[in-house]
Amino acid sequence: MLQQPIQVSFDLGNGREVIVETGRLARQADGSVTVRQGKNIILATVCANKEPKEGQDFFPLSVDYMEKFSSAGRIPGSFFKREGRLSDSEILISRLIDRALRPLFPEDYLCDVQVIISLVSSDPEIMPDSLACLAASAALAVSDIPIKEIISEVRVARVDGAFVVNPTRSELAKADMEFMVGATEKNLMMVEGESRECSEEEFIKALEVAHDAIRKQIKAQEELRAKVGVKGKRDYPKPPQNEELMNKVFAFAKDKVYSISKSSSAKNERSAAYDAVKQELIASFGGELADADKKLVKKYYEDLKWEVVRDMILDDRIRLDGRKLDVVRPLNMEVDVLPSPHGAALFTRGETQSLTTVTLGTPLDELLVESAAVSNYTKFILHYNFPPYSTGEVKFLRGPGRREVGHGNLALRSLKQMMPGNDYPYTVRVVSDILESNGSSSMATVCAGSLALMDAGVPIPKHVGGVAMGLITRPKDGKYAILTDILGDEDHLGDMDFKVTGTRDGICGIQMDIKIDGLSMETMREALEQARKGRLHILDAMYEAMPAARPEVKPHSPRMVKLFIDKEFIGAVIGPQGKIIQEIQRETGATINIEEVGNQGEVSIFSPAKEGLDKAVAWIKGIVAMPEVDEVYDAKVKSIMPYGAFVEFLPGKQGLLHISEVSWKRLETLEGVMKEGDDVKVKLIGVDHKTGKFKLSRKVLIPKPDFNPDGGKPQGGRQPE
Repeated sequence: MLQQPIQVSFDLGNGREVIVETGRLARQADGSVTVRQGKNIILATVCANKEPKEGQDFFPLSVDYMEKFSSAGRIPGSFFKREGRLSDSEILISRLIDRALRPLFPEDYLCDVQVIISLVSSDPEIMPDSLACLAASAALAVSDIPIKEIISEVRVARVDGAFVVNPTRSELAKADMEFMVGATEKNLMMVEGESRECSEEEFIKALEVAHDAIRKQIKAQEELRAKVGVKGKRDYPKPPQNEELMNKVFAFAKDKVYSISKSSSAKNERSAAYDAVKQELIASFGGELADADKKLVKKYYEDLKWEVVRDMILDDRIRLDGRKLDVVRPLNMEVDVLPSPHGAALFTRGETQSLTTVTLGTPLDELLVESAAVSNYTKFILHYNFPPYSTGEVKFLRGPGRREVGHGNLALRSLKQMMPGNDYPYTVRVVSDILESNGSSSMATVCAGSLALMDAGVPIPKHVGGVAMGLITRPKDGKYAILTDILGDEDHLGDMDFKVTGTRDGICGIQMDIKIDGLSMETMREALEQARKGRLHILDAMYEAMPAARPEVKPHSPRMVKLFIDKEFIGAVIGPQGKIIQEIQRETGATINIEEVGNQGEVSIFSPAKEGLDKAVAWIKGIVAMPEVDEVYDAKVKSIMPYGAFVEFLPGKQGLLHISEVSWKRLETLEGVMKEGDDVKVKLIGVDHKTGKFKLSRKVLIPKPDFNPDGGKPQGGRQPE
């Protein structure tokens, strides 16, 4: 007999009920729940091994969020008609959940844990990512897997001046700021999002609104766990410890590690010195160390480095490279550094360097972004690459990993705030190649991307810069240190790292991970203010390197013009079976894209040369132009008849140039006067409204002779004006 499902529910506000249920689906998993709002249903499962793998010295947590296309009644568009590897969107959602869940597990817990979250039923208006972490946390809560606390995650957005928790898709489209926030009952754990230049105080207000909503969701999970009757968490094997060995390591290496840490040496020199001490340490034990003890010695040595560097920063206010806490490393910026790309910039900050390029493309280059509920095209693309040589390592070159996708997305969301609107004709692709890395290559990507966009002539109104911040705390005496522009080592040993991007006028993007309990809002305000000052310092240097966007694209960049024509002319421009548009493209070298937008046709004309662009524009304007009587046109003779010539005076529009309208002199034939292919200037002298035929004249543009050139009466016809 099936177990009866157990449910709890809560209200998100405005009657939006969320139902969390367990005991019905995937019952062999250690924990399994569904979260439902409207038609949206998410299934989350969690499984954990009872023991760690032999020799494992890290916590292997995997989190995968997947959207089933069947959840929206769709079949995937891939060749195999099934879901493949996770999309970038799914990877980004997985990362958000992972970053919030990871701190929940005990530090000595080393068993494999796998969390899988699946969207099984989709609602077009409900954003599933805002409920996914709730589902994952609830699955852990009803299991016996050891976690220290329960968390949840919400999206908070400001729509029409008011904060909304978990807005609908339609509401989110109108928001000027939106953040995903993960938290426990007491502490924030993770923040990521974007805004259109919000202030630091507005950001903190958004966090407070989000945290209030999260507390309600945590209470619902606790109620569900109580109903299930989870009595306690499973015991697990602890990694081996040897206090005597640890004391020997600290006694031998502490002063040496402190001396190296205080030397302000470069990253490679410092790493080499640390490694040398480690080898001396191991050698000091002679041959008495077993393999297991040798691993412990190495672990205790890394723990010692973590402790010594933190104490040095807190007590001496000295950082690894000798900087003060609020100082940004030396900056160097160059633009127009590559001859062929449409825009390029080289940004160097200390030992972190990004070479970023911009490519301008046509509407045909737009990127299709598919999810179960919606599929949209985007005209702004940013790709981030992190090759192994950037850190002096030898590794296989693979496709972009989750880290590359996440870092690129943060830069994209930040720069997107300053990009021109949908009427901007180009598709823009930014590529950041990290050539060196020692701290915050994602922020280098933002800065280099902003410079490269301006170098390419993309009309962004302001520079967007970014800075990575760190926080180190010592609860026993209340000391803390806020670090501006953190190094890679400082990122590893800190209690909070957060990246803030923006203009001189406000925040455009934030990514924050908090690893400690009890971070006060006052400390958060202080950190944000220090980040603002660091960002302004970097922005000042960026404006010196590139004060504003180029007024136009570079000479070798493709040219693009967008025209809007009446809907009735779309067919005329395309022609039967595409004959006309193909001829225009063939003759001018331009690429033409036509889309129907409302009652208009949007014509995008893209050409590598200005001459071809102008020719294509004139051609299309001619097709859609309405001929006007008494206007003069440059025409081309298409055919000769006994009674005159048919000439094309506008693209696709021909009229009769009667033999009597060719010259003031009476002509019996046009032989020797004009032939097919000749260029001729004509005037439209009339339109037969019944037949739509056009009457043209050449002679009215020629001064009338004072005498009859044939010796008789002048030839009839209209007089020149």
